[in-house]
Amino acid sequence: MTALLRVAGLTKAYPGVVANDDVSFEIAEGEVHALLGENGAGKSTLVKMIYGLVRPDSGTMTFGGVPFAPPEPRAARSAGVAMVFQHFSLFEALTVAENIALGMEDPPKMRDLAARITQVSQAYGLPLDPSRLVGTLSAGERQRVEIIRCLLQEPKLLIMDEPTSVLTPQEVDILFATLRKLRDEGTAILYISHKLEEIRALCDSATILRLGKVVATCDPREKSARELAEMMVGKTLQQTKSAGNAFGAPVLELRGLSQPATTPFGTPLRDISLEVRAGEVLGIGGVAGNGQDELLSAISGERRAEDAIFLHGTPISKIGPAARRQLGVLSGPEERLGHAAAPDMSLTENALLTGSVREKLTRNGFLDWAKTRAFAERIIETFDVRTPGPEAAARALSGGNLQKFVIGREVLQRPEVLIVNQPTWGVDASAAAAIRQALLDLAAGGTAVVVISQDLDELMEISDTFAALNGGRLSGKVPAAGLTVEQIGLMLGGAHDMDLPDPNAEAVLHA
Repeated sequence: MTALLRVAGLTKAYPGVVANDDVSFEIAEGEVHALLGENGAGKSTLVKMIYGLVRPDSGTMTFGGVPFAPPEPRAARSAGVAMVFQHFSLFEALTVAENIALGMEDPPKMRDLAARITQVSQAYGLPLDPSRLVGTLSAGERQRVEIIRCLLQEPKLLIMDEPTSVLTPQEVDILFATLRKLRDEGTAILYISHKLEEIRALCDSATILRLGKVVATCDPREKSARELAEMMVGKTLQQTKSAGNAFGAPVLELRGLSQPATTPFGTPLRDISLEVRAGEVLGIGGVAGNGQDELLSAISGERRAEDAIFLHGTPISKIGPAARRQLGVLSGPEERLGHAAAPDMSLTENALLTGSVREKLTRNGFLDWAKTRAFAERIIETFDVRTPGPEAAARALSGGNLQKFVIGREVLQRPEVLIVNQPTWGVDASAAAAIRQALLDLAAGGTAVVVISQDLDELMEISDTFAALNGGRLSGKVPAAGLTVEQIGLMLGGAHDMDLPDPNAEAVLHA
């Protein structure tokens, strides 16, 4: 196959770290090429150089046989490079067509653009209504908007960064069918994902980065997911192990929790009831936008409720987040930068934000900076956070390393209840295994753990019990062991009255 993009000796350094060190690889026309590496390996910096967001310190690129050094994304797009980012950049109050027009250099009349969107979306199996408000779309439909925006450019190279992180299994199948169609038409695809089974199913070749260097190239179809993960991290991975601990008394209870939506496009919570016992890991599955953020906010105290939330039988609905933290109700929200961590504050300051009470980081009304810094250093060491030190700003960390810091900060505070949303989102295989093991170890120590995730494999790996969130309603919980993909799919779709295992049998088993 003819090489479309050639990268030769690209190097990019920042103060204290070399993000890319003499990186070379190539992508052929009509090839799906995976870019693999653990968090902080240099993947994001590399694709930003290809897309014109970052300029390399040294090295060269050619695209279509001619020198390629885009000074900005506009130049990359003009050359035929398009990119679908991990985080959507869409305006909820605008229509699909209006959002796509905003990303075009010279958009046509809205009527003509709408017709083109309909034509392209149907041709690639990604149907979209150009007149729909983006705020009414599911996460999967929003990703379609981003993809169609790129396809309208008729790209020669399409870069995709974690494209399936918010998709259901059915939506992943649709996306893969689209990508295979593009590949067959000659489009090259550079694909970044931590989901290694997807890499094996989709990609023709893979370049593996470690600490900014290329350490291997391979055909991922000839490797197991475990082999790929170990090539990424350079060591043997440990399997997560559950202690099989017995459940204790109920710790967290929700009794008919209902709350209105906080925004016009939010999801109201509708009569949610659940019970989580000491030592239990409750997994809550659901497609994005079905009330996950609202449920976490209600339990953490960011939103007050009527007397519907109880800790050890005592109502806590009307007290705020700080008071709940003091009682041991801790949380890790999905949005790590801006919600879980203040971007421009140092890791030491971010450790203080949620750890001040339980870690006793203040004394006589004064901040104990030495103790706070020691707490931050303990998080960094325990969870292998790749950073120059505790004074680094949160925004300076890669997404996966910041996620490890945020989860570690809560885990090390020994919570009575820990609720986390998407705990391993955007995290490499090694770090994901470490986070899951930390959650299991917490449960083994008697903590009631609630894990909200769209990663069903993750939930089935660590959960004792499972419930599904759909349209702000929570199904009854059932034992996770023995659940089939079909049963889970029905639960996620809102079908709660099914022939499922008896949850009381699981409670008796662990009592």
